[in-house]
Amino acid sequence: MRKTSNFENGLIWFGAGVSIAEIITGTYFASLGFKKALLAIIIGHIIGAVLLYLAGVIGANTEKSAMETVKMSFGKKGGLIFALLNVLQLLGWTAIMIYDGAISTSHVFNTSHIIWAIVIGVLILVWLKIGITNLGKLNTVSMTLLFLLTIVLSFKIFNGLDFNMKALPDAMSFGSAIELAIAMPLSWLPLISDYTRYAQNKKGASFTSALVYSIVSVWMYVIGLGMSLLTKESDIALIMVKSGLGIIAMLIIILSTVTTTFLDAYSAGISFESLTNKIQGRNVAIIVTIIGIVGAIIFPMDDITDFLYLIGSVFAPMIAVQITDYFILKKQSVKEEIYAKNLIIWLIGFIIYRIFLNLNLPLGSTISCILLVIIIKVIIEKLIKD
Repeated sequence: MRKTSNFENGLIWFGAGVSIAEIITGTYFASLGFKKALLAIIIGHIIGAVLLYLAGVIGANTEKSAMETVKMSFGKKGGLIFALLNVLQLLGWTAIMIYDGAISTSHVFNTSHIIWAIVIGVLILVWLKIGITNLGKLNTVSMTLLFLLTIVLSFKIFNGLDFNMKALPDAMSFGSAIELAIAMPLSWLPLISDYTRYAQNKKGASFTSALVYSIVSVWMYVIGLGMSLLTKESDIALIMVKSGLGIIAMLIIILSTVTTTFLDAYSAGISFESLTNKIQGRNVAIIVTIIGIVGAIIFPMDDITDFLYLIGSVFAPMIAVQITDYFILKKQSVKEEIYAKNLIIWLIGFIIYRIFLNLNLPLGSTISCILLVIIIKVIIEKLIKD
C-alpha cells in the first residue's frame, strides 16, 4: 500500500471535520451564550485532540488498523467485541450523516429528502470506488471548494452576531457542554489508525490529523452555534432556510456529508475485516452505505445526543486501556486470545462513564472516566501479574 504524506492525512481529516453533524451539534450549545459555549467547545476539542493523536500514533507505529491495535490490548478474540461495536456505530453514523445531509438539503430547496439521500449515497459510493489512497487530486479539489464555501458561510453568520449573549436560565451545565464537545472527536478514535497506519511520517501524520480535525471541528461547532444564535432556531433545517444561502448551503451540506460519511463507511469495512477475511472491506463499505441510505429514508434521526454518549461510554474506557498499555506500561501486545483482565477494566470504565453522565462534573464524563480507568489499570497491573 502506498504511503501517505502529512498533507494527504490533513486533507482526509479536514473532510472529516467539515460535517453537517458537527454543525448540528454546535447548535446544542446556544443556550450557554457565545463566549461560554466557545470556551466549552475549545476545552473539549483540546482533550479530544490529545486522545486522537495518541490513538493515531499507536496505529502509525505498529502499521495496524484501529481494530487491530485494539487486539493488542484485549486479545485477538477480545478485540472482536470492539470491532463489532465499531461496525455498528459506523453503520449508525453513515445513516445519521446521510439523513442529516438529505433533510437539510431538502429544506433548502423544499423537496423530498428521499431524493437527496439517494444523491448523497451515490456520491459516497463513488468516493469508495476511487479508494482512500487514490483520492489525492479529488480530495484537494473538494477540500479547497469546501474551505472557500465554509469561509463564505462564516462571514454570513458572524456579520452582525451579538457575541455578548449571556447563558439562558435553563442552559446545559458547563461540564455537559464539554462532554458534547469531546463527543465528536471521541467518535473518530476507533478510526484514526485506519489512515495513520499508511503514514510516511508516523508522529507527524498523527499530529497533523488530530490538529486539522480538531481545528475544523471547532470551526463547525462554532458555525452551528452562531447560526442558532443568529436565527433563534435549534432546528438545522429551519436554520438553513433562514440563512438564505441557497446553493452555497446545498454545496456545503452535500460535499461535507460525502467526505465525512465516506470515512465512516470505509472504516466500517476495515473493522469488518478484523471480524472475518471472507468479505473484502470495500464490499462491506458499499453494503454499509446502501443500508445507510435506506435507514436515512425510513427512520427519523434528529437528536443524536444519546448516540454520542453511548459511543463515549464504549470507546473512552477502551482507549484509556490502550493508552495505558502502550505508552505507560509499554506492553506491545497481549498473548491471550481473550485478555479478561483488560475486558473487566473496560467494563468497569463503561459503568463509571454511565454513572458520571448523571453527575455535573467540571470536565465532563469522558476525561474523568479516562483518568480513573488509567489509575485502575495501573493499580491492577501492579497487584495482579500475568
